[in-house]
Amino acid sequence: MLDGYTDLPPGKLANIVTYLEMRTPPAGLVAPTVSDYSIRLVEKPDLGWYRTLYREIGEPWLWFSRLRMSDDELRSVVHDPAVDVYALSHGSADRGLLEFDRRNLPDVELSFFGVTPELIGKGAGRALLEHCLPLEWGHKPRRIWLHTCTADHPGALAFYMKFGFVPYKRAIEIADDPRVTGEIPDRAAPHVPII
Repeated sequence: MLDGYTDLPPGKLANIVTYLEMRTPPAGLVAPTVSDYSIRLVEKPDLGWYRTLYREIGEPWLWFSRLRMSDDELRSVVHDPAVDVYALSHGSADRGLLEFDRRNLPDVELSFFGVTPELIGKGAGRALLEHCLPLEWGHKPRRIWLHTCTADHPGALAFYMKFGFVPYKRAIEIADDPRVTGEIPDRAAPHVPII
């Protein structure tokens, strides 16, 4: 029976993960033609570029999975023809990342999505998802799914639901704290204390 509290050893994180899915494209979903942001597909992304953008976007939310991959492991994912990596640019710099994974068709995972901290709340995330979601539905998936967790931005779950994603399951993720392992700075994610 799964009730009550479970102590974690120091250096571990526990997150409640919510899984969401979209089984039909939202009505009238068309990629916008005008935006303050430039969005492009990045084929076979440079690993240094990818990790830098991943860190800049993900450190506040404790993204760590890609940081634990070797170059060969990461390359095998982001260079796979069934994985689409999109970048959102603002000004002269890349400030957003969206990654769709079609390796398990007919299901498509929206595996990573975010913008840099200075663009949160300024429509950049909406522009990126509005641009890319119709492109992914063009592959005729059965569903597009994703997961978010309690370490993520507090508005993330509502944002996805506003787009039409529906929660369908929860899980608890337990992992080594990437601030303790040194994969990201200990100042990251001050809303999650280091224990």
